[in-house]
Amino acid sequence: MIGIGLAGFQTDYQHFFPGKEWKDDRGVHINAHGGGFLIHEDTYYWFGEHKIAGKEGNKAHVGVRVYSSKDLYNWKNEGIALEVHEDPNSLLVQGCVIERPKVIYNEKTRKFVMWFHHELKGQGYDAALTGVAVSDQVTGPYTYIKSVNPHAGIWPTNYPDSLKSWPVDLDRYERPSEEWKEAVVNGIFLRRDFEKGQMARDMTLFVDDDGKAYHFHSSENNQTLHVAELTDDYTDFSGKYTRVLPGLQNEAPAIFKKEEKYYMFSSGLTGWKPNPGKSAVADHPLGPWTPLGNPTRGTDEEMKTTFWSQSTAVIPVMGKEDAFIFVGDRWTPENPIDGKYIFLPVEFENSKPIIHWQDQWDLSFFDQNENTDE
Repeated sequence: MIGIGLAGFQTDYQHFFPGKEWKDDRGVHINAHGGGFLIHEDTYYWFGEHKIAGKEGNKAHVGVRVYSSKDLYNWKNEGIALEVHEDPNSLLVQGCVIERPKVIYNEKTRKFVMWFHHELKGQGYDAALTGVAVSDQVTGPYTYIKSVNPHAGIWPTNYPDSLKSWPVDLDRYERPSEEWKEAVVNGIFLRRDFEKGQMARDMTLFVDDDGKAYHFHSSENNQTLHVAELTDDYTDFSGKYTRVLPGLQNEAPAIFKKEEKYYMFSSGLTGWKPNPGKSAVADHPLGPWTPLGNPTRGTDEEMKTTFWSQSTAVIPVMGKEDAFIFVGDRWTPENPIDGKYIFLPVEFENSKPIIHWQDQWDLSFFDQNENTDE
């Protein structure tokens, strides 16, 4: 429900309408794609890619926008948290690629730390960097620090010594073939990038109950996820990381914790086109992770496309125990600014996280379905 007040446009949403246009307090469709969510001082903050019209909108021409909300239904536009620049000498120049910005708060330093997938202007997706920026205020402005290929000269803690000296002979394999797939699982891309640093594309952040923060990112030509521990100030990598689900082609990771178990939603590799979602579980963020299959429940078409969306985040609901919301993007690469969002309640079935479609729903869903795991 939307009302217009004398002071301007006001929203009064009392339900979620997944996949529909969603207007902010200014009457404009929310522009925060590939979003990340932070809860700070009883307020939700939604950070995402600011898109513009046309195919050029897939690149960063404005930066990262941030919204705030008390109830998850109605969102206030808080402006640009991280700006791109006109300076051609800046890595954050207009026309670069900034994707999946995520923000976490460091209790010790009292800084807000943003990480994002960063590609350099004019280089397509070749750089595969991850960037970091910090701010004293949750809504910014954020000060850009650097972008890196992580872990140059460092092996994952779960990578066998016996594989470290294997040759990187990419040309000998036919793709796809069983021999090729085995080479990927055994870390042929990991060894290729060992000296310069690893690829870091689709990413997310997770802060555990003990304050340790982890950076999940799609690496090794998007064939294998890496889970990396961050330093105590969250602005760098500690050097401790693991390979997760090697060779299983996971993108768009989204992490949450329930009853001492860690759960992940992710997607396959089909570019902007939706695909069957994936899920996994672990006893620790660094793994090992066990696949749980497609979390989508619905028609064949819905299960093949994750309700025509791709995972980006999971939001824990304040004031409700074990209540989580799956967030996905409906990408529209021909005109990215038109992209819509999917907010759906996470349910559990045989100890596996699942999602059903809802045309319209509200947070009372969690009261009616409390602690169900059929």
